[in-house]
Amino acid sequence: MGTMIAGWDETGPGLYYVDSEGGRVEGKRFSVGSGSTYAYGVLDTGFRFDMSVDEAVELARRAIYHATFRDGASGGVASVYYVGPEGFKKMSGDDVGELHYKYYPVPEPTVEAEMVDVSTTPS
Repeated sequence: MGTMIAGWDETGPGLYYVDSEGGRVEGKRFSVGSGSTYAYGVLDTGFRFDMSVDEAVELARRAIYHATFRDGASGGVASVYYVGPEGFKKMSGDDVGELHYKYYPVPEPTVEAEMVDVSTTPS
C-alpha cells in the first residue's frame, strides 16, 4: 500500500509514489491500492501526454470508477484533483454508484407488440 503525492514547483510538475516502507518513485502516472490494476487498465488505454485538463479529469474519474466498482476494498467516491502552477483544485467528488449509470446507462425497455382487447374492437 502507498500514496501518491503531486505538486508543482519552479521546475514544473512532480508526481511521486511513496510506499508503506518510505520508498519513493517519481513518475508520470500512478495508481495506488488494491483496485489499482483495474485503474491501470483504463489509464494505459486512455492516457495521452497531450490531454486537456477536462480529458485528464474524465480519464481519472473513469479509472477510479473501474477500480472501486471491481474491487470491494476500494472506496466509493471518485475524488479527482487538478494540481497546477497556481495550486490545486478539486475537480470531482462523484459517487461511484452514480458514475456507474453515467458510463453504463440502463436502456429503456422496448415494447415488441402492444396487446389489444379484440372483444371491444368494432367490426
